[in-house]
Amino acid sequence: MSVTETPADQGTAAAPIDRAPHAETGPAAGHATSTGLSNEKLAMWVFLGSECLLFGGLISTFLLLRSREIEGQRGPDVSELYDIPFTSVSSFVLLMSSLTMVLALAAIQRGDQQRLRAWLVTTALLGSTFVAGQVYEFTAFVREGLGFTTNLQSSAFFVLTGFHGVHVTIGIIMLMSLFVMSLRGSLTRQRSETVEIAGLYWHFVDVVWIIIFTVVYLIR
Repeated sequence: MSVTETPADQGTAAAPIDRAPHAETGPAAGHATSTGLSNEKLAMWVFLGSECLLFGGLISTFLLLRSREIEGQRGPDVSELYDIPFTSVSSFVLLMSSLTMVLALAAIQRGDQQRLRAWLVTTALLGSTFVAGQVYEFTAFVREGLGFTTNLQSSAFFVLTGFHGVHVTIGIIMLMSLFVMSLRGSLTRQRSETVEIAGLYWHFVDVVWIIIFTVVYLIR
């Protein structure tokens, strides 16, 4: 004797199974872009791209004014006051800060908070040494009679190098903010991208200085 299935049995026998993959969860969910980068990192790259245009304009302006003989120009030529050995040491200090920044990122990716804080402070100290050297250079130029408003060439020089010094100072503030976050326990291994983004900014500042040092100080 065969048993026929009723419509009610058919409705309950073949319940559909949802085999769709579960949506991504966690802190990174909803923050990725079509480029594979997070919104924060993509925003930093866009910002750095605009900074390239800005520094490119400042460097071009300095080169144009340096090569022009301006009638009635007062004060010495800026290239006559360069202290290449001193600026070379200062540049080396800034470049070494890129290495310590890489070590800081590696430390947080390992979850080593103690080394993270040590390398962040070291990077900030190296950057502060560079800024102090730049202030000393500006002071020496002023003593030699070359101030910001002495001539167009000096104005272009002070704007270019001073603007870069401001960027280094902002980077130091970012590093110390990360240091405080680490002390409070809010900069965990899962938030290592925050250190990576700060590192992108810091490396950009270093690369820009290599270009400035080469074009402004070394190429006559």
